[in-house]
Amino acid sequence: MTAKITREQALTLLKKYNQEPFHIQHAYTVEAVMGWFAKELGHGDEAFWELCGLLHDVDFEKYPEEHCKKAPELLAEIDAEEALVHAVVSHGYGICSDVKPEHEMEKVLFACDELTGLVGAASRMRPSKSCTDMELSSLKKKFKDKRFAAGCSRDIIRTGAEQLGWELDRLLEMTLDAMKATESLIEKEMAEG
Repeated sequence: MTAKITREQALTLLKKYNQEPFHIQHAYTVEAVMGWFAKELGHGDEAFWELCGLLHDVDFEKYPEEHCKKAPELLAEIDAEEALVHAVVSHGYGICSDVKPEHEMEKVLFACDELTGLVGAASRMRPSKSCTDMELSSLKKKFKDKRFAAGCSRDIIRTGAEQLGWELDRLLEMTLDAMKATESLIEKEMAEG
């Protein structure tokens, strides 16, 4: 899959409907993690994976009650291809969408969306405020503590691993590795606004 739209178009649309720094940072995080996974899994179409990550929550801030339902209308503003729209809508499967993730990229997006939130919350609790010094064992403890970052659904993360045919530990470790590898890039993006 190759992207029909540019990152500039995607960013303009994202920022049109999202102003909260938390939402922008989450979009950058999922974008970077998706690019890392595309390379790691040998897909070679990082730009498309990244755009899906960047735009996955395009409708969430302004239209939370219509999350994943409003997205196709917003994505039409930049003439996003059907594959990108399908990926964005499918990341909410079972929660706010009945569109099932089919492609490996969509399954990674489904699984990583919640998990990046959990890793991010765990990072903020560390003295370093970073995930770069986090061990998998620390992440697993946070995952098991249902009170920690309670808004990050462990069931969705488990379902994501199952959809991919992966052990949960593989998903946790790869996502943590992706976030370690991309943390400085995301910090730079946020600093540049």
